[in-house]
Amino acid sequence: MTLFLIKEWKKRLGGPQDPSAFLMGLDSERFSTREKEIIIHELDDWDVIIPTWFEIADYLPSIEKLHENTKFAQRHRAALLASKVSYCLGDDRGALNLALAAADLFQLIPRPSSKAVGNQDELYVNKMIEIGLDTYKENRARGEKSDEKLEALVNRIFQNNIDRKELRFVIGLALETRRVDMIEAAIQSSSDKIGLLTETVQRVLEAQLDTGLRNSVLDLLLGIFSKMPNPDFVAMCQCLIRLEKPRDVALILSRLHGTDTEGELMAYQLAFDLYENATQQFINAINRELEEGGQHDGQVATVAEKTTTPPPKDSPKSDESSPSTGIDNHSTPSPIKEINAKERIRLILSGQETIRLHMQFLIKNNHTDMLILKEMKDSVRTATAHNATLIANGFMHFGTTCDDFLRDNLEWIGKATNWNKFNAVATLGMIHRGHEANAMKLLDAYLPKTEVDQFGFKEGGALYALGLIHANHGNAAVIKYLRDQLQNAQASPVRHGACLGLGLAAMGTRDQDVYRQLRDTLYMDDAVTGEAAAVAMGLVMVGDHNDTVFQEMVQYAQETQHDKIQRGIRTGLSLLAFGGADTAEPWIDQLIEVKSNAVLRQSAVCMLAMAYAGTGNANVVRKLLAKVAADPNNDVKRWAVIGLGFVLSKEPDQCVSYTSMLVEHFNGHVRYGAAIALGIACAASANREAIALIEPLLSAKENFVRQGAVIALALIQIQHTEATSPKIAELRKTFTKMASERGEDSMTRFGAMVAQGIIDAGGRNVTVSLQNRNGYPDLAGVVGMFVSMQYWYWHSFTLCISLAFKPSCIIGLNTKLEMPKVEFKSNSRASVFAYPPAIEPKRKEEKEKVEAAILSITGRKKGSLLSALRPLSAAKKEKEVEKMDVDTEGKTEAKDEVKIEKKKNEPEPLTHSISNPGRVVKLQLKTLANMENARYLPLKPLNMGGIIMLRDTRPEEKEELVATVAAGGIPASVDAVVSELQPPAAFEIELKKY
Repeated sequence: MTLFLIKEWKKRLGGPQDPSAFLMGLDSERFSTREKEIIIHELDDWDVIIPTWFEIADYLPSIEKLHENTKFAQRHRAALLASKVSYCLGDDRGALNLALAAADLFQLIPRPSSKAVGNQDELYVNKMIEIGLDTYKENRARGEKSDEKLEALVNRIFQNNIDRKELRFVIGLALETRRVDMIEAAIQSSSDKIGLLTETVQRVLEAQLDTGLRNSVLDLLLGIFSKMPNPDFVAMCQCLIRLEKPRDVALILSRLHGTDTEGELMAYQLAFDLYENATQQFINAINRELEEGGQHDGQVATVAEKTTTPPPKDSPKSDESSPSTGIDNHSTPSPIKEINAKERIRLILSGQETIRLHMQFLIKNNHTDMLILKEMKDSVRTATAHNATLIANGFMHFGTTCDDFLRDNLEWIGKATNWNKFNAVATLGMIHRGHEANAMKLLDAYLPKTEVDQFGFKEGGALYALGLIHANHGNAAVIKYLRDQLQNAQASPVRHGACLGLGLAAMGTRDQDVYRQLRDTLYMDDAVTGEAAAVAMGLVMVGDHNDTVFQEMVQYAQETQHDKIQRGIRTGLSLLAFGGADTAEPWIDQLIEVKSNAVLRQSAVCMLAMAYAGTGNANVVRKLLAKVAADPNNDVKRWAVIGLGFVLSKEPDQCVSYTSMLVEHFNGHVRYGAAIALGIACAASANREAIALIEPLLSAKENFVRQGAVIALALIQIQHTEATSPKIAELRKTFTKMASERGEDSMTRFGAMVAQGIIDAGGRNVTVSLQNRNGYPDLAGVVGMFVSMQYWYWHSFTLCISLAFKPSCIIGLNTKLEMPKVEFKSNSRASVFAYPPAIEPKRKEEKEKVEAAILSITGRKKGSLLSALRPLSAAKKEKEVEKMDVDTEGKTEAKDEVKIEKKKNEPEPLTHSISNPGRVVKLQLKTLANMENARYLPLKPLNMGGIIMLRDTRPEEKEELVATVAAGGIPASVDAVVSELQPPAAFEIELKKY
């Protein structure tokens, strides 16, 4: 009878209303248990609950009482009904607890929508799952044990998605809930295990995970990889780099090179990728493992000596270099062909092959516009502009080994004094970056001798240059030489250069002996020396997260009275925290609220930027913005905003969003920081929103804001054309105008000149990047960019931005590490990514001569003579004009018409080919493809760029190899171009003689 009545009630016109008559029976003894079960079952319907929930809510205690009765058959249904009513009341937590009590009756798949209430069940289920997962994540993050019912619900969610093959969702949820077991379950149930494993590795490396969880997941993935017959070795090596397991990497390389040609090529490709992604310390450990595994092979040591030991001074080849410059006039030697696969791997890991190939690419494709430098030099009127011009030259010729500008302007360069002289010599390190074999010979004229210059600026600059040449790739001999020079140096500039050079050469080695020597130098308490020593300590120990080093540096920062040393320690501490994320949090918390010392607060802000570089961590962004708003110190504010650029370097759009208000801030330091942050985060992207935000700052009243704006725009617009960034031509004109205008402030001119060097860096063949080709933070790029930002206090640090320069190239190699002649197809017009056109030299306008008035009587004779000569002159002039009109004008017009008609008739092809080694900018990579019927096939996708091993499909045919070019480059002569366009010298005619 109860069932009949309740069904009739539900069918009433206008829907069910006021269920009190039925609900009152839940507490009544006159209603049987069966009738109560029917009432609960029939009321558990959204068509009933939605119009009556506010009335059912009055009887919630009665419904919950039935749920607590273990003998009540519909107790779980009662819990579900109570949960839905609680949900309608807005009590989400209570609704979740009751839904968990409903056990399996709480379905993860919502019921179909109804006409009366729509998708109400879907909204309810999704809300319960959301609240449940959030609660579970919080418990797991705190290390607390969750309720068994909640654990069961989460397990059901995982299993439901595994059954539906939504494995990527399962892995994402498992990372958020720290369920490593579910990651394994998802991968094991996949039909494409290798593909899913590779994706998971990339996801883990990019996700914002704490170190412990990341290592646990990578260990799991590595274990699954190792059980496969043909795993993804690239992904495996990425895991091993993060887990710091060089021995396992060495085993993989040994396993591969002992197989067929395909395995050998893969081993070489892995070695190239390892050199690009790993630290010096990690690579040295791999080499040691390979050496220990191959001690029986007597050739290993011999080959190492051949490839690392410079030729003796009395060698005949050493005499064949230019006596004036020390530049090697012979082509860079090709790789040794006789060595076996293991020795080639060690050669690649040493970095010599990568450096050799990049140097060949930069020399071969050097497109520096020398006229820009000439005009910049001609506009120099201050020491600051002189310094900026030399730095710009270093950037423009980065890695090209072309120092023609310096050799052609020796007298002008000789005007440099003091620290400008230091920087002038140091720029040689950028120009000859990677020219390691002849580094000592190139710098011999400047390196310290027995008799040192009184001040040592030249010698200090040479030691700095030596470090720049060997940056992040210093061998034992160079490091020993720099340590000896630091030990013997007497002048502060020499010690300054030796410290910076040593820090760059030993970057990332974490060598304790080098660190202790630099620490002892710091304790000398000399301002100039101490600043460089502190920075070098950070470079050597970058990313080490050593607590002892941290405490020593913080203690000395509090003891010293020198601002320069304190700023150097700030930089060193920041580098120490690189990549540390949560590991560096205790250090940051210790310093960030030190009210009595602004430098320590700056250090904390910079450590946040370095520890979370490229992570996009929202909590870190909030901390940095809080310091911008609350800290009274301008330096802290400025560094906090700059830090946003590093943290959001992989998310430029987010950086634009966060800084959009900061570029209009009343504080100039904040606006400067916002411009630099945009330049760092949007580097080489030509982001139009970022450009629009920065452009108004070019006319800011503060000179340092204008300086930051031009440098930021250069970073954003590097390697772009009018096809990819319409404002690039106008921007170049702005740089030239700001660099040459007499009324412009010297600080702004410095920025404009440096910006010109950045935008045309490396012969227009390099880009600026803080990530490697796999998308992970690049140690050298991040460190170089951060250290270069210290130019605010010391211009010598500007040179370190060259560490963030990355060749925009694609280089294909065969099994002998030689470059075969091969072409790649680019599915784009050649003009879209072409080099920018060279600027045209300024033509001198002929001044119109005004005929002098004859006022004296005695001048009548001259007048009569002029009147006699005038017809002859006019006739001659008319004849010349007529001749020009006929001969020249007709020909040029005809030629122009033919050219224009030809261009109209022949539109630019939609595709073009790129020869090996070729210049390929970042946007162009996605257009690359193999030629049809190509002989050589790449081992990894062409859109990755860089050095790619090529598999020869026709090995029986003879190979054509790319010829190597001589170090030193062959730039166009500026004088040859200008001399042709020079007008004749002015002269005067005395008419008396006629």
